[in-house]
Amino acid sequence: CAVKAAHVLSEIAKNEEMKKPCIEADLVPTLIPLLESRDQEMLLHAGRAIGRICYDNHDLQEELVKVGVIPSLVRILTDYAESEPLVHVALLALYNLADLDTAKEALSKTKVAEELVRQLRRAENHERLEIVFEVLQALAENDALKVQLVEAGVPEVLSEILLRLQGSSQAEDTCIVKAASDLIVSLLLGADAHLSLEFKAAKYNAKALVFILQRHKNSQSKDSPNSQFALFTLIIVFLVSPTCLVLSLSSDGNCLRMVQLGVIHQLLDLLEKHVQSGDTSVQHAALSALQNLAIPVVSKVQMLEEGVAERIEALLRSDSPPVQFKLLGTLRMLADGQADAAEILGQDPTLLTRLVQWCDMNDHTGICGEANRLLAAIVHHNRSQEVVKAIQEAQGVKHLVSMTSSEHAAMQNEALNALAVASAIDLETLEESFKESQLVQNLHKLLQDDNTSPEVKYNSLSLLCRLLNSGDLRQEIEEDRIKETLEQLCSHSNANVVKEAVTTLQVLRGET
Repeated sequence: CAVKAAHVLSEIAKNEEMKKPCIEADLVPTLIPLLESRDQEMLLHAGRAIGRICYDNHDLQEELVKVGVIPSLVRILTDYAESEPLVHVALLALYNLADLDTAKEALSKTKVAEELVRQLRRAENHERLEIVFEVLQALAENDALKVQLVEAGVPEVLSEILLRLQGSSQAEDTCIVKAASDLIVSLLLGADAHLSLEFKAAKYNAKALVFILQRHKNSQSKDSPNSQFALFTLIIVFLVSPTCLVLSLSSDGNCLRMVQLGVIHQLLDLLEKHVQSGDTSVQHAALSALQNLAIPVVSKVQMLEEGVAERIEALLRSDSPPVQFKLLGTLRMLADGQADAAEILGQDPTLLTRLVQWCDMNDHTGICGEANRLLAAIVHHNRSQEVVKAIQEAQGVKHLVSMTSSEHAAMQNEALNALAVASAIDLETLEESFKESQLVQNLHKLLQDDNTSPEVKYNSLSLLCRLLNSGDLRQEIEEDRIKETLEQLCSHSNANVVKEAVTTLQVLRGET
C-alpha cells in the first residue's frame, strides 16, 4: 500500500500545478524516512516524488539537506550501484542539490567521490556521463571535495574517457570530451596545497599524453575536434602541474620530444585563437604550459630554432595584460642561459621599444616588473656589443638602473648582474646613461643601507669595481665619498661582502 502511495505521489508531482498542494500538505517530510527502506521499488518512487516536488525550490532543497537526505542518497549509490533506475534517481537528486554549500559540506563527510568514480566507470551512455559530470563539476568547487575526488581517482577515469573518445568525430562524443577536459582542468589546476594528490593524477595523465601525442603525430588525416580537445587538455594539465618537472615524462629529453612533436606550435595556435575569443582559462593554462616547456635547456634551443620567439613576440601585440605578463615570462625563460636567444631578442627594435614602454606601466605592476626582468635577462645572458648598444638606443638602461632600487632583492640582483655584464662588454657606450640615471649614487645608497641583503651588497660592489674603469665614473665615485663606506664594509659580517669591499677599495686606491 505504501509503495503504491509513493508511486501515485511521484506521478502527481510530474504536474507543475500539483507541486504546491504537495508542499502545503507536508508530504516531503513524510516521504524522506522512506529513503531508508530496503524495498527498491519504494526507494524508486519515494526518490522520484521528493525530487519532483523539490525541483527548483531552494528552501525545500535546503530543508532536505538539513534533515539528512545526503547520506541516504549516497547509500543508494553504494547499495544499489547495479540498479540503473535507482542510480538515476540518486544522481538527479545530487545534481539538484550539489550547488548548495550545505550539500557540499554534507557530501564531504561521505564516500560520494568513490561512488561517483564507480558510476563513471559503469556509465554506458552519454546521458549518464553528462549527469555525473555535472555533479562532479559542482563538487569540484569545494576544496575538501576536490581533494577527495582527486584521491578517489576521478582524473584517471576522465583520462581513460579522453583516450577512448579522442579519435571520434561524433557530436555527442565531442560534448563528452569537452566536459571531461573541463573537469580535469578544474580538479588539477590550483591544487598546490595537495601536491601529493596532484602528483598521482598528473602521473597518470602523463601516460595518456604520450599515447595521444603519438597518435596525433602519426595521424595522416585532419584531427577531429575530440582529438584536439583531448590533446590540448592533457598537454595543458600535465604541463601546468607544479609536479610536472619531477615526473619522468618531463625529463629534458621528453620535453624536447614534446617540442619536436609540435606541441609548442599547437599551444600557440590555441592561444592565438583564444586570445581573440577572450577565453581566459584556456589562455592561462596554455601560457603556463609554454613557460614550463621553456625551462629545460634542450627545449630552449629547439624552440628558438623553430621560431617560437618570433611567434610569442607577435602575440605580445595582444591587449590582454594577463597574456602579455605570461608571454614576457616565457621569453625571459627562453633567454635564461641562452646567449643566442638573448642576442635575437636584444636586437629586435620593436620588442625593445615595447619593453621600455611596459617598464613605465605603473597601472600594471606585474607587466612592468616582468618587462624589467626580461630586459635584465637579455642583457645578462647576452655577449654581444650590438645588443648593449641597441638597449642603450632604446633608452632601456635607465630602467635597469631604477630596477636596482626595487623592493624585491631578486630583481635588484638581476639588474645589478645585467649592468655588470653590460659594463664588461661596452662600458664606454653606457657611461653617459649611467651618469644621467645616477647609477653611482644608487649603488652608494644600497651599500650604506643596513637593510640591504648581503648578496645585493656583494653584487653592488662587483658592479662598482667595473665602473672604476671609466674615468668619469671614477670621479663620481670619489666625489660621492664611497671610499668611507667601502672601509666600513671591510668589517661586514658577511665574508663575501668583506672580500669584494677589500678588492674594490684596492682598485679605487690604485693598488691593483
